[in-house]
Amino acid sequence: MAPAPWDGLPSQDTLFVLVTGGNSGIGFGIGERLIDEYITKRSLSSHLIVIPTTRSTKKSQETIDGLRKHTKEFAATSKALRSRAGPGYDPKQTTRRVHILSVQVDLCNLPSIRRAANQLLSGTLTSLSDDDHFESLVDVKIPRLDAVIFNAGIGGWDGLDWPKAFHNILTRGLVSATTWPTFKAAKGGHLIDPLQGTKGSSSSNNPQMGEVFCANVFGHYLFAHWLVPLLSRPSSSTLPPSRIIWETSVEPDWPCLSLDDFQAVKSKAAYESTKRLTDVLALTASLPSSRPFVDRYLGITPAPRDKNKGQAATGGSSQPATTPPKIYLVHPGVVQTTLFPLNAFMHFWYMVVLYIARWLGSPWHPITSYKGACAPVWMALQEQSWLDAVHAERIKWGSSTNIKGECRVKKTEVDGWGWEGKVEEMMALKQQGKLSGRKWSAVDVTEEKLIEFKELGATCWQKMEELREEWEARLDAAEAGRS
Repeated sequence: MAPAPWDGLPSQDTLFVLVTGGNSGIGFGIGERLIDEYITKRSLSSHLIVIPTTRSTKKSQETIDGLRKHTKEFAATSKALRSRAGPGYDPKQTTRRVHILSVQVDLCNLPSIRRAANQLLSGTLTSLSDDDHFESLVDVKIPRLDAVIFNAGIGGWDGLDWPKAFHNILTRGLVSATTWPTFKAAKGGHLIDPLQGTKGSSSSNNPQMGEVFCANVFGHYLFAHWLVPLLSRPSSSTLPPSRIIWETSVEPDWPCLSLDDFQAVKSKAAYESTKRLTDVLALTASLPSSRPFVDRYLGITPAPRDKNKGQAATGGSSQPATTPPKIYLVHPGVVQTTLFPLNAFMHFWYMVVLYIARWLGSPWHPITSYKGACAPVWMALQEQSWLDAVHAERIKWGSSTNIKGECRVKKTEVDGWGWEGKVEEMMALKQQGKLSGRKWSAVDVTEEKLIEFKELGATCWQKMEELREEWEARLDAAEAGRS
C-alpha cells in the first residue's frame, strides 16, 4: 500500500470531506466551492481530501476530472492565493494539496451502501493522474472523515401542474410561488426494493420501501451509521467533532410529514415529506427526548449508573471512549437543477423567473449550484467554537443571496420550531432582519408547538432506529443466503 500525500502531516493540516451526489448539480457545486474556500482560507501547507460519491465508476472519473479542472483554473487565477504566497507563487503548490477520490454508492440499494462504507472503513481508494498538477493516489486509506454532506436525493416529480402554478403566482406573488411552490406534480406510490436496488410494485412479495424516502433519508441514515467509526474521535483527540451535515430544503412545512405515511408512499408530496423529516431529525438530535435513539444510532454507550444514587457515575470509567459526530442542518435555497424535470425551453424560462424573484428581494434564490453550496460548505469549514457558542445544531442554516447575488448564510425559520427552537419576540426578530424571506403562511412558534415538535422528533428517531434494525437484519440474511 502506497503512502498517501497527507501521511505524516499534523491532523489539523488535513480535512476529509465526503459529499453524496457529487457528480452534478449542488453536489458538484459543493465540491467546487469547498476547494476554493479551503485553499484560500487555510494554511498554505494544508491538504484537502474531497470524496464525492456517484452511482458509477464512469461518473466518478468524470467528477474527479471536473473538480481537478476547476482546481487548476482557480489556482492559476486566484488573486488571493497569489497575494498570500508571494511573487514566487506556483499554482502547483496549491493543486498538489487538493486530492479528489470517489466511491460509488446507490442510496436506494442497501448492499451498495454497505460496500461503499466498508471500502471507506477498511479498504483503499485509487485516483490516478497524468497531470503533474495533481498527485496520483494508489491504494490509499482514509484515516477519518471530518464531515459528510448528505446532498444526494430525488424529487419524485412528474412535471408541472400549470393551473396550480398560475394560481400560486396570482394569489401569493412570484417570490412566494417560486420559494414555496405547490405546483410540482407527483403521482405518489413510488416504491423500491432496497435489497436489489430495483423498482418495486404494490404486487411484489419482496419487502419494499418508499423510493423517495430511501434515496433522500434512509440511505443516508444507514450510510452515516456504518461510517460512525470514521466519524468518531478518540477521546484524546485535539480535533473538533466530525460533522454529519444533512442538506434539506427551504420548502417543507408541518403537514408534509405524516406518521401514518412515514415513508411517503401514498403522499403526492414525497420530496417535501422527506425534507420535513430531515428537518425534524436533525434539529432534535441533541435533545434529551431523542437522546436514547441517537446514542444507539451513533454507537454511544451510556455511562454506567451509580446504584446508590441512581445517577450516572462520574469516575473515569464512565467517560466515553470516543467523541461522536455532531449533526447539523443546512439547505441550498432555491437552485435551478435537473432535479426538477423540465425540458430545455422551460428550464431557461424557469431560470429567468428565479432571477426576477431575486431582483424582487427574495433572499432565498442563489439559483446557481455554486452559490447554493454556500451553506453546506460554510458548515463544513466553520470553527467549532463558533458553532458551539451559537448552538448551531439547533438552527437550519440556508444559502442566501442579496439582489446582487452576493452569498451569505442565513438562519431559516422551521414550522413549529422557529429559528432556534425557542419562543422569540417578533418585534426583536424584525429589527434583527430575521423576518426577511419569511413564508407568507408562517405561524409564530409557541411553547405548545415546541413541545409537539420535540415529541415528533423523538417519535421519528425511534421509527428510524426501528427501520434501521429491521432492514439491517434483512440485509444480513440476504447476504448470508448469497454466501
